[in-house]
Amino acid sequence: MATYFQRLFLCAMTIGKKISFIILSHGGNRIKQLSVPVSMFLLLALVSICSVTILGFVLLDYHGLRQQVAETGRMAQRMVDQQNEITQQRLQIQSFAREIDTLKESLVRLNRFEEKIRVIANLDPMAEDDNLFGVGGATPEDLDPQLELSQGHEDLMRDMHAQINELDSASHRQQSSFGLLLKKLEGRNNLLASTPAIRPTSGWVTSRFGYRTSPFTGRKELHKGMDIANRKGTAIMATADGVVSFVGNKSSMGKMVVIDHGHGMVTRYAHLSKTLKKSGERVKRGDIIAQMGSSGRSTGPHLHYEVQLNGVPVNPAKYILN
Repeated sequence: MATYFQRLFLCAMTIGKKISFIILSHGGNRIKQLSVPVSMFLLLALVSICSVTILGFVLLDYHGLRQQVAETGRMAQRMVDQQNEITQQRLQIQSFAREIDTLKESLVRLNRFEEKIRVIANLDPMAEDDNLFGVGGATPEDLDPQLELSQGHEDLMRDMHAQINELDSASHRQQSSFGLLLKKLEGRNNLLASTPAIRPTSGWVTSRFGYRTSPFTGRKELHKGMDIANRKGTAIMATADGVVSFVGNKSSMGKMVVIDHGHGMVTRYAHLSKTLKKSGERVKRGDIIAQMGSSGRSTGPHLHYEVQLNGVPVNPAKYILN
């Protein structure tokens, strides 16, 4: 305790004193004396010490800040790289998904094609398991951005592989079904050639088979065929092999050609502008038999096409494969 007061007393005693600096000129002829109070000297020393200390802290903070900026830059680059990787993987998965969808559509078209062949060949419909195959699952849009990249990607790829396996199984079932179908069709060449299977003309369908409001009476009535519109003079083709059983006019139907294909199958072509075959002539599928017109009761150039099975009109769309 005494030592502390002694130091305090010494400091107080030196406050009024000065420190003198003698400055000599280069030649030593002139002498200058600079006196600085001890208190000012101590103050300058204290300021210098504080300044050096503060500068040291600033330099340390600056170094730490530089490290933080560098680490932030590295993190930002990692995020950009990860985002680029996610984008690349998403593009790959989208391409993969499009290929799966294309394969699905192809299998569906084959499935429907087989159904039509079975109808035309008068065969039993496909088994339920073969006819209704369902393939569904996740898509690239299901990739949750909140999940880790590897986890979300692995889940999606696992689901898509399951879809591919199901499609592969469906493809094998389809091949097996086609094989059985071909065996059943062997020896039925005459029946197939005599069954309507193509579009009778080009153009667009303006009215389908079924009940509709008549454009002439305004009442609902059964439309027994399919109307296909196009320019007057458009070629009309036989849709299957057969014998022309009628050529002439039939009141509201106008000029008409009827073909008997055997096996209870008959096709009728009405509203023609010109007929090119005679009754009794044998025709092949694809032969041009007439030209489109607007004869009879008609609102414009079109073909009225009917398919009859054992005298009963049936939907012609079921007998068009092309």
